[in-house]
Amino acid sequence: MKCMNCGAELTDSVYCPKCGCDISVQRQAIVLSGLYYNQGLEKAQIRDLSGAIDQLKRSLKFNKMNIPARNLLGLVYFETGEVVAALSEWVISKNIQPEGNIASDYIEDLRKDANRLDTINQTIKKYNLALDNCLSGNEDVAEIQLKKILAQNPKLIKGYHLLSLLYIRRKDYEEARKLLKKAARIDRTNTTTLRFLREVDEQTGINTPIETRQLFHLNYHNRTPETVPDVGGVASEDRRIIQPVTHVERSTGFTIMNIILGIVIGAACIWFLFMPAKISRISQAANEKVTQYSAQMATQSAELYDLQKAVANSQTNADNANNQAAAAQDATTACEYLLKAVYAVNKRDYTEAADAITRIDVSLLSQEAKAIYDDIYYQSSSALISQYKEEGIAAFNAQDYTTAIDRLEKAKVLDVSDYDVLNYLAHAYRLSGNSAAADINFQTIIDTYPNTNRAENARVYMSTAAQMPSAGAAPAETPQTPQETPQETPAGTEPVQPQEGA
Repeated sequence: MKCMNCGAELTDSVYCPKCGCDISVQRQAIVLSGLYYNQGLEKAQIRDLSGAIDQLKRSLKFNKMNIPARNLLGLVYFETGEVVAALSEWVISKNIQPEGNIASDYIEDLRKDANRLDTINQTIKKYNLALDNCLSGNEDVAEIQLKKILAQNPKLIKGYHLLSLLYIRRKDYEEARKLLKKAARIDRTNTTTLRFLREVDEQTGINTPIETRQLFHLNYHNRTPETVPDVGGVASEDRRIIQPVTHVERSTGFTIMNIILGIVIGAACIWFLFMPAKISRISQAANEKVTQYSAQMATQSAELYDLQKAVANSQTNADNANNQAAAAQDATTACEYLLKAVYAVNKRDYTEAADAITRIDVSLLSQEAKAIYDDIYYQSSSALISQYKEEGIAAFNAQDYTTAIDRLEKAKVLDVSDYDVLNYLAHAYRLSGNSAAADINFQTIIDTYPNTNRAENARVYMSTAAQMPSAGAAPAETPQTPQETPQETPAGTEPVQPQEGA
């Protein structure tokens, strides 16, 4: 350990041998940092990831140079799907201790598996896009995106929370319960997961069988005012009012009683002064009994340790069996949804096929099943895009520009390469008076197809759209050209930058 004042190596003394600084507080801080690290490690081993993050952050507050605590915090972040936060902790750890630091191995493993890192990064961007769709009211599109995100990154707890919230909103409580139980397997004490599960339980009247949550529920509802901690951390039973001392008039009888009591106590003291030998014999017998009981307790403790070890092994085997059974059940469920999707495609019910295909966990499928999954997913997604596109064009032709914009925006989210969608959408915005949105789509056409008739037509409409009056006013004259109605437009648009956080 080095002095925080001058950086010199410290000895067993409470003062720095070089600068003489008192290092007792520094030693206490390092001890507390190690204590919180051990507690965080214990919580991480039982998958109490939220509690582990809290304890490890406290450890780093006391000692920011605690390399094991910082590396473990990065691992816990990575386990919850927070890859950016994990990399931040490992990079800081590597800068503090460049040599002999296991954080270098973690960073190198991520760099070697570039595809995995890119997939996780893409899922985070898609999650932010799905969050934007939820805020803008496109909940069906957001649901499809979130299901695909969780299939690619099954540890993203925020994805489970957002998708379960969509299910709760449409009162599909059982599907929400399944997602929240999967989130609880990753982090058993996540407060958002427990709060959503409580809402599902209250709406359905059925308690979700999660052990950690039941214990929390019982402890929360069985608390009494005497055990609720105060803001300062002192229990209410310790906050007693000290009554003021008052003078009490003492009577003569009370004085006589005190004299008699003093005489009795004095006689008892004299009596015990003559019994040292007897007291010695009693003490010796008691010591012999203590020695005998200590030997018996040591034997019983060894037997108890062996029994506890056997019980722990049995519990481990039981947990492994339960995990295997759960994995088999999940694989069966994935195959059932795949068969349902195939049946729906054969009936040409692509909406039902899309709903079934998004419920499948792709990681549980075999290579042959994944090929079927990809084919069904492509057909169902294409059907939804075609449906939104046809409804948008029909609404445009009927001069219902609000509905046309809604349908065409949904089709644009699913496939930004369709020229007809961009062209109709730009003219729908133009004719509804929203020139700013129309300019965005026209500009996309100009940037994607420079030096073409499409770009020239878009530039004409773009200059006209800039002079359009607001909605409700008579439209100004626009150039009458053969391309007055949307015909053909190049694919592509500017990607929306993902929002940071959830």
